[in-house]
Amino acid sequence: MGRERVLSGVQPTGQATLGNYLGAFRQWRRQQDQYDTTFLIVDQHALTVEHDPVALREGTLQMTALLFAVGIDPDRSTVVVQSHVPEHAQLAWLMESTATYGELSRMIQFKEKSKSQSMVRASLFTYPALMAADILLYQTDLVPVGEDQTQHVELTRTIATRFNRAYGEVFTIPRAVIPEVAARVMDLSRPEVKMSKSSADGQGNIYLLDSEEQIRRKIMKAKTDLFNEVQYVEDDQERAGVRNLLEILGALTDRAPKDVAADFDRYGDLKAATADAVIDHLVPIRQRYDTLLADRGQLQSWLALGRERARAKAATTVARAYDAIGYLTAKEVGYGD
Repeated sequence: MGRERVLSGVQPTGQATLGNYLGAFRQWRRQQDQYDTTFLIVDQHALTVEHDPVALREGTLQMTALLFAVGIDPDRSTVVVQSHVPEHAQLAWLMESTATYGELSRMIQFKEKSKSQSMVRASLFTYPALMAADILLYQTDLVPVGEDQTQHVELTRTIATRFNRAYGEVFTIPRAVIPEVAARVMDLSRPEVKMSKSSADGQGNIYLLDSEEQIRRKIMKAKTDLFNEVQYVEDDQERAGVRNLLEILGALTDRAPKDVAADFDRYGDLKAATADAVIDHLVPIRQRYDTLLADRGQLQSWLALGRERARAKAATTVARAYDAIGYLTAKEVGYGD
């Protein structure tokens, strides 16, 4: 029996943050040693809201360079741009034809994102069906996600089960996996909200491509509290700032936040140590990123390799799904493959 298949994805929009690194990218780097891993740059999902085509194209190449810079190995993992594999769109229609209006309308992210938009695109409503196609296309076993995405994986499981029961066993039923460490890194300025690459001002974000000076300045200005003691207390919003710093430092040093807290008496020392740890991890990533982005031929070669691997898996799944659902295939009427 082969290794279990893992799939994760990231949009090529905005600047990736420390939260993306600790909650996703670093986990991905470790997973490729144990699993058959596929990492998607989901440019089709970026079309659900207003976007700049030039920025999307350049952002896709930059995200490619960043994934390899954080340690994703093209020889051990499949890194592929979603739109380079037409089977994503092909299977998405079958998923839309299997999901119900009620299921899609109950998606929390759709409700939240649509509130702030004057024009809501239909793709924002239906993109959970595309996400289901992304997962099922590669017969995925495990889907590492943040807590805010578990609802989409549950919908995927529902759709896959319904399809299998109605048309035959085609899809593997995936399972969501939430990282145990640093699954949520909070904003340094507003520790009650998650650090996000879509943040309006970005002052509380540590970006993976920030300079050493920017990283240190942001962390030294991080919000703490008035208790004047370094203590790790869960579920206390008044201590959210210190808790966030302890969790960041704990994740970077592979230690429990409570153990980290015992090393410090002053907030300033905690901030300085956190800044040092972040710099030690991120500055080498930026250096590798700059080198990779300067060699676009190498990036294009790796993406071509990823596309070849991805399509080999995806085409098989789509062929099985088309046959199961009753399509008269091109091959059956002599058109070829």
